[in-house]
Parts: sequence; C-alpha cells; structure tokens
Amino acid sequence: MKKDIHPEYKTAKITCGCGNVLETKNTAGDLNVEICSACHPFFTGKQKLVDTAGRVDKFKARMETAEKIKNSKVKIKKSEIAKPSEVKKLDEQIEEIKEELKEETVDIKPEETKKEKVQDETTDEK
Repeated sequence: MKKDIHPEYKTAKITCGCGNVLETKNTAGDLNVEICSACHPFFTGKQKLVDTAGRVDKFKARMETAEKIKNSKVKIKKSEIAKPSEVKKLDEQIEEIKEELKEETVDIKPEETKKEKVQDETTDEK
C-alpha cells in the first residue's frame, strides 16, 4: 500500500434517535441516525412509526381526502341512475315523438323538379 493516500480509519460512535449507541470503525467519524436495529420494526417485530417531519400524518390526511372523493363520486353516480319505470316512460315518449315527426315530415323526391311544380300551379288555375 502506498503511504499517505488512504483516509484515517478510526473508532466512531453511531448514535440512534432511540438512544442506542453503537461503536464501530469508519473514516467519517461519529454519526447520528434516526433508526437502528434496536428500534427498527423488522428486527423488533413491533410497529413503530418514525415520523420526523409529520410525513405519516400528511400521508394519512391525503388518504382520507382521497377516500372522501372516491365515496362522493360513487354517490353521484348512484343518484344519476334512472329507475326502470322512468326509463320505460321516457322510451314511450320518445316513440310518440318519433311517430309525430313521421306524420309531419313530407317525403320530397329528388326527381320532383320545378317543371312538376309549375304544372301543378297551372292545373290549380283551371
């Protein structure tokens, strides 16, 4: 190994947020961590929420808001659904209107020209 190119490897203390202190060696020196093997749920088997900046509360608030929006959309959709009896009435009304329109419309054939209209007018004058 070359001399004077490697960092100093020294004893360091790692302090956890729960108060646990571990001693090890590293090149960085003393470290402060938020969670360690003594308080991590994977190693302890207990659920412990570590919330340093209110992230868990923010997440729960977002989830509640999303659930409210989801529930409100479902309610709106259910209220818009028509009852079968209403649908039948509307279908009957549509059919009646279609029949009325058929009676009122006049079929004009494209063959009918001004000549025929003129002939009709002359017959009316006689």
